[in-house]
Amino acid sequence: MKSSKSKRADGWIPRSENVRVRGRDIGGMIYIGRGSRTRRNGHPDNAFIDTSKTVSRTSNDYEGCGMGYWPSYSEISPRSRATYLDWLSNGRSDTRYNVGYVFLYFYGLERRVFVDKTDSKERADIVAEVHRLLETYGHDRSIRCYLGNFINAASTLDPGNTSRPIFKRAGCKVPANVLLALGRMAANGESLTSDWLLSWYLCHPETRLRTPARRASAEFREYFRYLFDQEFPSGLALRAPKRRLTLMYDAASCNFAVNLIKKLDKIPDVSNVSPPLSIARAIADEATKGLEKYSRYLGRNPDGRGTLEAHALLPEAVWSLFPCREKEELRTWAASQVEAGGLVPVQDVLERLEGARPDKVGKHQLIGVADALARLGVGMAPDPRFALQQPRYGGPVVLFHLPGDIGTIEDPSEAYRNAIVSLAVGALVAYSDGRIDASEREYLAFQIDSNQSVTESEQARLHANLTWMTAIPPDMSRLGNRLRNATKSTREALGRLAVAVAGADGARDPEKIRTIERLYDTMGLGRKRVYSDLHAFSPAAEPVTVRRADLTAREFTIPSRPRGNTVMLDEARVSAIKAATADVSLMLNDIFADDEDDDTEIADDAVPDEDMKFRGLDMPHRAVALVLVTRNQWTEEEVAALADEHQLMVAGALETINEWAYERLGDALIEQYDRYEVNGNLAQELKR
Repeated sequence: MKSSKSKRADGWIPRSENVRVRGRDIGGMIYIGRGSRTRRNGHPDNAFIDTSKTVSRTSNDYEGCGMGYWPSYSEISPRSRATYLDWLSNGRSDTRYNVGYVFLYFYGLERRVFVDKTDSKERADIVAEVHRLLETYGHDRSIRCYLGNFINAASTLDPGNTSRPIFKRAGCKVPANVLLALGRMAANGESLTSDWLLSWYLCHPETRLRTPARRASAEFREYFRYLFDQEFPSGLALRAPKRRLTLMYDAASCNFAVNLIKKLDKIPDVSNVSPPLSIARAIADEATKGLEKYSRYLGRNPDGRGTLEAHALLPEAVWSLFPCREKEELRTWAASQVEAGGLVPVQDVLERLEGARPDKVGKHQLIGVADALARLGVGMAPDPRFALQQPRYGGPVVLFHLPGDIGTIEDPSEAYRNAIVSLAVGALVAYSDGRIDASEREYLAFQIDSNQSVTESEQARLHANLTWMTAIPPDMSRLGNRLRNATKSTREALGRLAVAVAGADGARDPEKIRTIERLYDTMGLGRKRVYSDLHAFSPAAEPVTVRRADLTAREFTIPSRPRGNTVMLDEARVSAIKAATADVSLMLNDIFADDEDDDTEIADDAVPDEDMKFRGLDMPHRAVALVLVTRNQWTEEEVAALADEHQLMVAGALETINEWAYERLGDALIEQYDRYEVNGNLAQELKR
């Protein structure tokens, strides 16, 4: 680097040279001298460092107390001048310094490009330097806006840049080259491609992407392209408005403005054309929704991109664009397990998908596995979301062929909810003698096959759950606290359902009666009530078994139950079961759930009545959000302390809260500019 003495330096100092000011080597890419007074405000040009100005010996004004909103080296305090020179000489990257010092430096860069009109090589160097500043100081909103606008405007000076879409927003306006390209397409009658529509949408200042689109940006772009091409295979027509495009660059220094297209032909201004953006928003929403499972997996496994489980959670339409060789191996393995009966140790399944044998099994793990397998046409029972009890480490799950309508996995029909509850209670009662025998299993399977209200996929899931319930004895002790804490109407409805299922085959086995008695005791209903409920569900003129017949005594002979594989079904009893099931199905979601202590770090805590508006956030994040909405602004230190109090990382906590706010309220709750700012409208709604 060449050296230049300060007293002889004047004007622009190139990057390859160095200038020494007040004992400091401050490098190049700056203006030295007084400069002329600006035409706009008559003040000295704030892009210049006037070496005649006094500089303090103290240089610790990191907060920029001696500077105004539009700082000028000639007008800031001597202490601020010393601080600025230190910042320049020490690499221009220290984030302890107020962004006002960054702007003082930036004023010279924008002047060199748009006033001096330098050559393309130096212009590229300056644009690269502004990109570096934006990356270093982009946490500040003003930096993002002004430096982003500069980058966008500078791109119009290179004709080749206007032919490429931009997928990352910089600045606070749609980039000039994007508007130029769109205007030319409209003028020429060209249809929009998916890339140009997405570029327009992503660069628009009102666009707010949800977490899946930001966390999986490459996958989001490809899925957006697929959905667009499905709907608009020939492209999207773009109307040419009468209004003509005007593009001005207003300098951050407030010293000049430049017309960016004065030498170009008249181009339509599409900035106020809204229909294409509405279409883009709808496609983006669909693409984002399709990536939610994939995004949640990456949120829990930041290094999981490219793994088998991650790949399986991608929309099938983009599988070929993000290949995974292990997928077919998993499909083959799962098919072999299904053929062998389907019972597989749960840790084996997790190891196949996650690549390592887990130390424990949690609900969210199981949901991820079930969703991943479903994309391969393989189901897993029990369903992690709807189960009498969750599989335990060392215990099995059931893999089975899953028909094509997998859309009901997360949102099953009401008929399925009724059927799974009935099946769970039936298995509990049938297991009263320690096993489910062939006739009992046959009857429960008949219930599934005769249910015309469930889909083919749901019917397959019910049969798989029956296989699992046959292999794993129902554990009434696990339901104890939940049953006792349920409402009385829920407990009564559950009791009626158990009684109805127990007598479904036309007989009341004493072992089943004793199981129902224990169930009634567990629920606090009292076993005496069993017999009145039995009587209510007993068809007229049919005896209830009280004790086994003594075949040695001379008594009246009661005909034995039919034997063999024939299932005798009484329509009155079927109706009773259906009625009891309908009563209880809507009330049992809190009972037939997973054990919370299996997955405490991500389980949704109980929500007090006063916190109902925050439902969907776990307790630590809810506690942080409750405090945040009490004020409009927070410092970084305050937010860090609040997150630390609840053992959360700041970035992750705010992302979780904002993702929740986007889904529930349509906007972010808190954003970082000069400090953290809370969305006042959302805060008022949450406090209301």
